[in-house]
Amino acid sequence: MRRGPIPGSTGAVHPLRTYGDPVLHTPGRPVDGDARRALPALVEDLYASMYAARGVGLAACQIGVPLRVFVYDCPDDEDRRHRGHVVNPRLVRVEGVTVRGPEGCLSLPGLEAPTPRADLAVVEGEDLTGAPVRIEGTGFFARCLQHECDHLEGRVYTERLTGPARRRTLRAVRRASWSRPAPEGSGRG
Repeated sequence: MRRGPIPGSTGAVHPLRTYGDPVLHTPGRPVDGDARRALPALVEDLYASMYAARGVGLAACQIGVPLRVFVYDCPDDEDRRHRGHVVNPRLVRVEGVTVRGPEGCLSLPGLEAPTPRADLAVVEGEDLTGAPVRIEGTGFFARCLQHECDHLEGRVYTERLTGPARRRTLRAVRRASWSRPAPEGSGRG
């Protein structure tokens, strides 16, 4: 992954936390008070880090910041781009067909598994100024929204896997050069 600023971004690229890091397995804190003043810089750093890693979404915990914020620049199934950020997001609705599709994560580099997600997701939260936002996504964008909201609850997509897919993925995690054990007593992994 590239370090430092990237062209077209005012943010700095941060190293990404990998599976097993306690910050990925702990629910994020709501953004309020003093944390709100640092939001513009955090959001820019999230974009820079996401683009440097060639991702479509990134939660603050993935750069070691335990706050409820994520950014995205993600296509839907019709290849329309959706770009933005959400502060204190809440997944308020998931519906439609559950689709088991390939899903990866920047915190589990190089791995992917067929993960079940609803085909429609609605997230409500705030923007940088505290104004309400509501985002609705379908297809791949719905998957992205659900994935990032999971991160802010301290969950990684491997927790949605079952049976052989879960066993194969966790075996690959243990063998990965970046792997570290999940925290004791987390019930994760």
